[in-house]
Amino acid sequence: MSTADSPAVNAAPGQPPSPEQIKRWRRYLSDEIVEGQIYRDIAARKTGPDREILLGLAEAEKRHENHWRSLLGAHAEHPPRPSLRRVLLRWLARMFGSVFVLALIQRAESDSPYARDKDAPEGMVADEAIHEEVVRGLAARGREQLAGNFRAAVFGANDGLVSNLALVMGIGATSVSNEVVLITGLAGLLAGALSMGAGEFVSVRSQRELLEASAPTQVTLDAASHLDLDQNELELVYRARGMDQAEAHHRAQERLGYFTCDCNPSYSARPDGSQGPVDYSEEHAEIGNAWGAAASSFCFFASGAIIPVLPFLLGATGFTALLWSLGLVSLALLGTGGVVGLLSGASPLKRALRQLLIGLGAAGVTYVLGLIFDVSVA
Repeated sequence: MSTADSPAVNAAPGQPPSPEQIKRWRRYLSDEIVEGQIYRDIAARKTGPDREILLGLAEAEKRHENHWRSLLGAHAEHPPRPSLRRVLLRWLARMFGSVFVLALIQRAESDSPYARDKDAPEGMVADEAIHEEVVRGLAARGREQLAGNFRAAVFGANDGLVSNLALVMGIGATSVSNEVVLITGLAGLLAGALSMGAGEFVSVRSQRELLEASAPTQVTLDAASHLDLDQNELELVYRARGMDQAEAHHRAQERLGYFTCDCNPSYSARPDGSQGPVDYSEEHAEIGNAWGAAASSFCFFASGAIIPVLPFLLGATGFTALLWSLGLVSLALLGTGGVVGLLSGASPLKRALRQLLIGLGAAGVTYVLGLIFDVSVA
């Protein structure tokens, strides 16, 4: 039975719904209309299975819409404006249709009011729970594609914001001139950006080299014809790749030509012990390109680190410049924290506030230290 045919829990059988129920149902109707349109807008930018999945979600929202229309009857005419949150989602879907929108929709689906409303059928409550998992899966694909260089970009910008703000606040709390604060901030920007870029390059390159070192080679094919059949060490190769003894023995016999198979050199044991092609390029793609990650880290660290210095570059001086730095960095930290929370499926507000508190805490500590170790420059 579809949700549109499911019975609702009214005040009493045969009695008209209360004004409060009508108001609530009309709001539900309005939101369902918008949610269906959001899925259709995103689907218009997709192809293949993703498009079909999104259109399937839109069809489910249409069933929910029809359910509320059937309950409302004549009251379904001219539904109210949807919530501001869903209006924003619809605009973002039409403009971008990206992983950011899917992550926001995931949050919206997880916060469905139907679970707390007796007028919503159990089937509809279950639908919304399933919708969250479907959108979570769609958003996860986009998150994986952003896992490499995007990770370096976001954390590079955040590190630049926090470290250079702390440096500027610490130096600014002393009696040095504005020129010294400015030069120190620019030096911190350059040193930090170079350090981040070099560190990211080494990290990503090392990860890729470790993967490549662990990937199977074709040496087994070259050496197979010369192996001692009574001391078949080829089995040990497959045992080391996760196969049990029987599987390893069978695979070794295949390699030696005792069985015919449609296997090829790219086949090996997967990490879970099953057999099949292992695509190491996918693992490399998730890690990212070493040069791309290094460039992202350098540029985004610099873009974050320049913000605390901007007031001094624009002519602000003294405590006023420090307040401007603090305010600009606070806004930027809220932004980067919100983005990280959004992409991780967590609360953007909580992640944004966490980033802000970390940044302000670091700046506060260095400012106090600057006051304690105040020095004068002749």
